[in-house]
Amino acid sequence: MTQFVQLHLLASYPPANPNRDDAGKPKTAMMGGANRLRISSQSLKRAWRTSTVFSDALAGHLGTRTKRMGSEIAKQLVERGVAEDRAKALAGQVAGEFGKLKKDSVEIEQLCHFTPEEDTAIAALVGTLATGGEATADDLAALVQTRHKAADVAMFGRMLAAKPEKNTEAAVQVANAITVHAVTLEDDFFTAVDDLNTRDDTGAGHMGETPFAAGLFYLYLCIDTGLLLENLQGDRVLAAKALRALLEAAATVAPSGMQNRFGNRVRASYIRAERGSQQPRSLSVAFLKPVRGQDMLTDAIKALETTADAMDRAYGACVDDKARMVVGGDGSLAELQTFVAEACHG
Repeated sequence: MTQFVQLHLLASYPPANPNRDDAGKPKTAMMGGANRLRISSQSLKRAWRTSTVFSDALAGHLGTRTKRMGSEIAKQLVERGVAEDRAKALAGQVAGEFGKLKKDSVEIEQLCHFTPEEDTAIAALVGTLATGGEATADDLAALVQTRHKAADVAMFGRMLAAKPEKNTEAAVQVANAITVHAVTLEDDFFTAVDDLNTRDDTGAGHMGETPFAAGLFYLYLCIDTGLLLENLQGDRVLAAKALRALLEAAATVAPSGMQNRFGNRVRASYIRAERGSQQPRSLSVAFLKPVRGQDMLTDAIKALETTADAMDRAYGACVDDKARMVVGGDGSLAELQTFVAEACHG
C-alpha cells in the first residue's frame, strides 16, 4: 500500500523579489478573487537541490543538470591528446545518447539531469576513447541508466524526450508557494551616488526601480514514499536521508533571486507533516478567502488546521498520523525529520 508524506508550511518573506517573471516583477496569481504573490515550484526545487542542505546530507547521491556535457567531454579528450575534430565527434556520440544535439554543436538542446552512475560510466568510456578505443552501440546505449541512486532525480524526476523509457517519474510533487493574503506590488525607486562627484556635481550617478512585495506564503509538498524507494532501488536508508534533507531544505532554503538586495533569508514559522495511505490533498482552500488582520500568522495557522479538521469530518480521516512545529510553540524540525523518515522504514 502506498504511503504518502505531505508537508504544509507557512513562511513569511519580508520585502523581496525571489522569483521574477519575464518583466522582472515578482510572480503573481489570482486566487479567491485576490492577487497573490507566487513562487514557482521550479524555483523552489532548484534552490533546494543546489543547497548545502542537500550537498551535505546527500553527498555522492546528487546529479548534475546541464546541456553542456558534450562540451566537457570534448575538452577532456583534447586535454588527453585527442585531435579536436575527433574529440568533438566522439563527444557528440556520447552526449547524443541523452538528447538531440544542437545544430553544429556537441551540446544537447534540452537540460538533462545526469546521475552519478552515468557520470562514472561516461568517465570510463572517455578513458577508453582517449587511448584510441572506439565506442560500440552497446557501450553508448548503456550510458543512460534507469537504475541509479541519484536522490534529487528520484525526488524531482527526469524526462528524456528521445528515450521516454529511461525517464524517472518524480516521487515528490511541489506546489507553487502562494501568499495566504492579497498583495499589491510596489516599486523601490533608488539612486546611486558617484563617489568621484565634486561639490559642484549634482544629481545621481544612476537611478532605477526594483519591484518587490512581502507576504506570508503557504507551501505544499506531497511525497510518494513507495515511488521514492523504487527510484532509489529500495535503499531505505538513502530514502530516509532524502526525506530529512527535503524537509530541512523546504523549511530553511529560499530562492536566491535578488538575495543581495533584499536579504530574504527566511525559515518556515509553521510546518504540518502528515503520513498516510489515503488520497493526498492540499489545504490551499484554507486561504481561498484572503487572511486579514494584525496577527496574520496565527490566523493562517488556525485557518489551515480548521480546514484539515473539516476535511476529516467530511471525508473521514485524510491521514493516519500527523505532527507539527510552530516557532515559539510546540515541536521542532528534528522531531519532524524523524517523523517523515519513519515513512521509509517499512
